[in-house]
Amino acid sequence: MPEAPSQDPTLAAETLVPSGTASAIVVLPPPGYALGGPIGRGGMGEVLAATDLRIGREVAIKRMTAKEPDSEQVSRFLREARIQARLEHPAIVPVHELGVDEHGRPFFTMKRLAGETLHAKHVAGVPQKKLLRAFVDVCLAIDFAHARGVVHRDLKPSNVMLGDYGETYVIDWGIARVIAEDSAEPRAGDVTTLDDGSTKSGSLLGTPGYMSPEQVRGHRATPAADIYALGSILFELLAGDPLHKRGEAGVASTLAKPTQSPAERAPDRSIPPELDAACVKALAELAEDRPTARELADAVQAYLDGDRDLERRKLLAIAQVAAANDALASGAADGRASAMRRAGRAIVLDPENVDAANIVSSLLLDAPAPSAMPRDLAEKLDEEDRRASMDRSRKFLWAYLSLFAVLPLALVLEIKNWSILIGFYGLVLLGAMSAVYFSRTGRPTAGVVFVLTFALCLVFTRVAGPFMLTPVMICCGLIAITSIVWFQEHPKAVYAWAVLAVMAPIVLEWIGVLPRTWMIEDGRMIVVSDVVRTHGRLDEASLVAANLIFITVVALMLVSVNRKRREGQRRLYIQAWHLRQLLPQAKRRWA
Repeated sequence: MPEAPSQDPTLAAETLVPSGTASAIVVLPPPGYALGGPIGRGGMGEVLAATDLRIGREVAIKRMTAKEPDSEQVSRFLREARIQARLEHPAIVPVHELGVDEHGRPFFTMKRLAGETLHAKHVAGVPQKKLLRAFVDVCLAIDFAHARGVVHRDLKPSNVMLGDYGETYVIDWGIARVIAEDSAEPRAGDVTTLDDGSTKSGSLLGTPGYMSPEQVRGHRATPAADIYALGSILFELLAGDPLHKRGEAGVASTLAKPTQSPAERAPDRSIPPELDAACVKALAELAEDRPTARELADAVQAYLDGDRDLERRKLLAIAQVAAANDALASGAADGRASAMRRAGRAIVLDPENVDAANIVSSLLLDAPAPSAMPRDLAEKLDEEDRRASMDRSRKFLWAYLSLFAVLPLALVLEIKNWSILIGFYGLVLLGAMSAVYFSRTGRPTAGVVFVLTFALCLVFTRVAGPFMLTPVMICCGLIAITSIVWFQEHPKAVYAWAVLAVMAPIVLEWIGVLPRTWMIEDGRMIVVSDVVRTHGRLDEASLVAANLIFITVVALMLVSVNRKRREGQRRLYIQAWHLRQLLPQAKRRWA
């Protein structure tokens, strides 16, 4: 017995019509929506916040804004609602009801969303991995739509909504296209495509900058057009900039150079090669060369899951090492910086690349020649020298002030030349004032320090001659001048100062300019002070105390300077040791 012909289940099924009769078991509130404020506005309609008075849930209502819409506008509005309603997917906003308002204009209600667009999240600096996870959800939603015969045709970051609780939604299906089988006739109430007579031939539907080359040329959009748009979104997430400009410039750019590599556009962003390759493939100029939405989603998800194309990464790392060596050999001003970036990128790609590790360790520990010093590095080193000079000037201030500790001895000694004593402490006070100034500017003047320290040493020889206490003062002066960068770079000036400080008072005494303070006779060396007149034990004790104070000051200064130097050196080697643990087993250059 032949089988009966199959029947459309939607035609044979029982139809439920809501009833509001008095015989109902329950009495429901009348249907309706309490309207709230606007959420968004488009070309044909607006979206309002609303509350469903019958169910009590919060919804969003999209309604037409034109007072007298034409049939084409109504058709487009209805098909958007029906397309969105037939795509029941977690990443597509569900439609609850399609109806008309009191003015006869159509509207449809849907789930109300709370969140921001992918574009807003990207601009706000949300971590890239979080955005990539949302991108995978978008790809899967588009794959679902393609499986249902629907092409979105207007995918872009502003048409992707990220909810406050991790939801991802693809919105604005207003210009979507339904791919119908040639032999199939659309049923009553089904959706027809805009391409079938609803639009003018050659008109552009979509957003320039995200449209595929075939869309720009006016060809019918296929699922591959959505893949190109997805590739454009991925490019923007990876490179930080849109693939194409907006408007007419984006149309020209799409036709002139449809395929670009995010890694080439933004070489400083360390874009993973797996994502770069997936993006380039999605942006293929020929539609048949692009992957499906699911394949693109799988490629991005594989990266998020930690899967890596190790062989490709090793090859890319080798190329980065070669580029780093070329940058070093070029002698360019930014050669070292470029080499460090490329070597670091090579280590990220291949953590076992020893050549990259050698470059990094060499650049970390081998200072460049002054002529090859990068400008920004030279500025930072100069700033560090300035801070160190400020710190040393504060220490020298206390050293100058410590000389006043021996001033009370003048009360127990017989001063025979107050002018020399006053002149000496005048120079000490001038030195303290200069130390205060240098501690604020961090720029000690070499000439001032040279003259001031020499004058102090010369006047100090009048206290007990050039061979008692004066050598301690000369050592203090050497500590002061050798801490200045200019003297470190001109050591001959240091040698000249030392010879002058030692020999000047002796020569001036020999030629009679200064009174003699020392002499040798009968196997004895006699020291005569030009400032104090000595008598006995008390004067001896004062001399010993002054000698002890000066030597203690020098000891404290040396301890402070060397402790600071040791701390800086240890910090450098500790940092180098920790950095070494991040690198492959390269030769320990600091060992």
